[in-house]
Amino acid sequence: MLGQRVRHPASTNFDEDSDFKSPIAKRIKRQESIDSSISRAEVEEDDVLRQTPPRAFSREIPDSEADTEEEDEQQDITLTGKTDLESALPPVKTDKEAIADYEAIRAAEETIPLDLQGRLGQRKWVRGKSSIYVDAFNLALETVLEDEAHLFDEVEMAVFEQWKYLSYEAQFLYVRLFLRKNAAWHRVNRLKYFSDIADMPAAVEDLLQSRPLPKSTAVPYAHPGEFEVAEDTVLGESFTFADGSAKYITTLEDASKLLMLDELKAIAKEAKVQGKNKRELIESLRKTSSKQGGLGWSGLKRSDTEESSIEKELEPKELDENGEEVNLPSSQGVSRDDHFVKKILDSTGSCLRLSPPALKLFERVHLVFYRSTEWTEKSLTTIILARISRRNFPDYIVSRSTNIFPSRSALLEFEASIRTQFQVDNILEMNGTVQRDGLQKVKDIFEEVYPRWQALTVEEQLKEERVYENGEGAYLRRFSPAWVYTRIVHKGLYLFARFKEYKREHQLLVELLDQRLFHAARRGAWYQRKALLEEHYMGALSPVDDRSEESRKKHWKRVALRTCEEGLQDNECHIIYHYDLQKRISKLEKSLKVVKREQHDFGHVMLVKPVERTAEGIRIEKDIPLPPGRNGLIRRISDGNNGPRRGGKTVWVDEREGGGECSVEAMCLSWYRDQGWKGYHSEGRIVRTLFGYLFYDILFTYVPNVFQTPYQTCPLDLHTDAFFPSRASLINHRLAEIANGGAEGLLKRVWEDEHEKETCVVGIDWSFEIEDLFEIVKCFKGQALATVCQVMAQEYQQRGGGIPDLFLWHLDRKEVMFSEVKSENDRLSDTQRLWIHVLTGAGIKVELCNAIAKEVREG
Repeated sequence: MLGQRVRHPASTNFDEDSDFKSPIAKRIKRQESIDSSISRAEVEEDDVLRQTPPRAFSREIPDSEADTEEEDEQQDITLTGKTDLESALPPVKTDKEAIADYEAIRAAEETIPLDLQGRLGQRKWVRGKSSIYVDAFNLALETVLEDEAHLFDEVEMAVFEQWKYLSYEAQFLYVRLFLRKNAAWHRVNRLKYFSDIADMPAAVEDLLQSRPLPKSTAVPYAHPGEFEVAEDTVLGESFTFADGSAKYITTLEDASKLLMLDELKAIAKEAKVQGKNKRELIESLRKTSSKQGGLGWSGLKRSDTEESSIEKELEPKELDENGEEVNLPSSQGVSRDDHFVKKILDSTGSCLRLSPPALKLFERVHLVFYRSTEWTEKSLTTIILARISRRNFPDYIVSRSTNIFPSRSALLEFEASIRTQFQVDNILEMNGTVQRDGLQKVKDIFEEVYPRWQALTVEEQLKEERVYENGEGAYLRRFSPAWVYTRIVHKGLYLFARFKEYKREHQLLVELLDQRLFHAARRGAWYQRKALLEEHYMGALSPVDDRSEESRKKHWKRVALRTCEEGLQDNECHIIYHYDLQKRISKLEKSLKVVKREQHDFGHVMLVKPVERTAEGIRIEKDIPLPPGRNGLIRRISDGNNGPRRGGKTVWVDEREGGGECSVEAMCLSWYRDQGWKGYHSEGRIVRTLFGYLFYDILFTYVPNVFQTPYQTCPLDLHTDAFFPSRASLINHRLAEIANGGAEGLLKRVWEDEHEKETCVVGIDWSFEIEDLFEIVKCFKGQALATVCQVMAQEYQQRGGGIPDLFLWHLDRKEVMFSEVKSENDRLSDTQRLWIHVLTGAGIKVELCNAIAKEVREG
């Protein structure tokens, strides 16, 4: 039984023909994070939960499916967000040129050997002897071992000791592969590090060498959600830093993944098999090899280049009893699978990959160092480049905490919970519409995790009451397994909605709202969903008693009304959810026929539709070349209907500023200036700058654990939902001060103290004229400015996008206005709609400026 079937009200627009009907296609959210848990005002929360979750990117990348070597190299780029630490550092150039500048141009002429700290302090690297990549890797390792060595056992410490004795070139090769597709195999003859590694065979051999380890006393065990121990995380009696293809590539499936598509097609052609893509070709080869015996052919011969000689030295040799090399027959005495594998390895030459147990260990080190499970090459170098840059930083107390993970077992469970979370996300978000078996597998994981989540929630509540002080728990809890389990439990809501187990879903929502420690940013969405279930479903699911069905429905509608009221009264329910809750309250009160004098009055915050304006201008239609490989043809940046191509940037004539070319936003800004407005095309930069000025001292007030280097532009928790609750009293006091007209004084004080140094502060753009900023805060109504700042304080990361394009103010009218510019065929995104709701709800004027081409010229 999947649960009791309930008749769905027409208002829910729920199709009962199929339990697992594919959801109606909706526009892809381009701007929003998949974890933001925000529903559109126009869409019922039920629809949001029933649609298939959007795709998410993961740091774990499978073996190459690239068609060419160039595409394979491009796949090395990891699609991840910034770590908290990287987000807190100042913007610095981290491209190859910047790194080359620091390693080559500033290299010392003298050959005085320097250690890691010496190179960092004097900014001196010598190519072939030291590298910023290796130093950044070792800085992370040394920092962790200095402060948090208790998180690693004696076996792992022995691995770190062996790392110290690796040659520089072996360390360099390992670090560069560590930053690429970690689990993938790499052809030795295609490793392009010859300018840094003089002896590639020696470096490879160093990584392949087996090294003994002391006997471990730790007993590996499976954590909740893991049905078996992850074998690739366990260190044995010996280990290697890398694995060689000769030992580990033994099956046709594994060997085929080493080939590019063109190479695989050549083998398939010789073997007389067909397939449309790499996967089909591999499957065809596998099926054919199971039916036939050995077969020989000539093909895929390596050119005898300088690079190919490297792996020849590394290839295992078959020796006779006299120690002389033996030439094995190509087809006799071996199966067809073995024949294919040998052919492929002959073609690719020796390959290596980073050994999983050591790799997972170093990933754990970086998890502890960055306080994040995601990092990239940019993350690794940014901290050093920021450290040696000539910048001024705010004054604050640096405190790298050693109690982020209280014990080794807590770290291992947190690491395991991340793996479980990835497994859930992989099923729900990365493989299209989820089928019943996938949902059932996630449900099984949920049932494993759920009891542990309940127990950890109780433990964390006791810590909050007895251990944590000064709000430090809000950030530390992000590194508890309970934080990750809460997200998995949140995903369980989607499961129960799909299985139509609404009573269980309601019970889970009650539990999630009863705890106030984890994922506070989701509370508004939980209130919305709980109220919807109570309004539409719980009446039919309630035990049958002497009340009529209509009475039970009215009872649950009153419960839904209380739920919405509780959401509005909850200080941790973010303001972006208030409008939807208010709208549902009004709807429920009408349905319950609450007398007028007892109904809520939300007239002071009712949304006003943005006024639509039309700005006419001259658009330039240009021809742009198509990508290479299309015979040099050209295309116009239009859709063929005398309008701009959707999503493309259009070019306009700035008639009011000299007649030069400009963007559509600049053209509309000039139009507004003609109407007496001042303004910027800022897309949120003004809002972020004002927030940085007005909350400067609160940003850098002491909170444990959030300032871990002296080079931060903001606390580590600013981009999380831990920022607001950790400073709730200070923030609320500041919001009241701003609402009462104190913004100008705050702005002036920070400007006088910091503008000459141009202190690196998140959001602040020192290029804005201070006179303009003073005029802006004078034109801003105090309560409206406080509302905007409150949204930023609650969700700084999620609310950074979607702010209307133009920020305008009129000094004579003492009025500010936002304007969203739209060319023909453009549509508002969900984040843009959300900001329009917030701004209009705060009483701020918002306009939609439609750019119309009164004339189109050839560019």
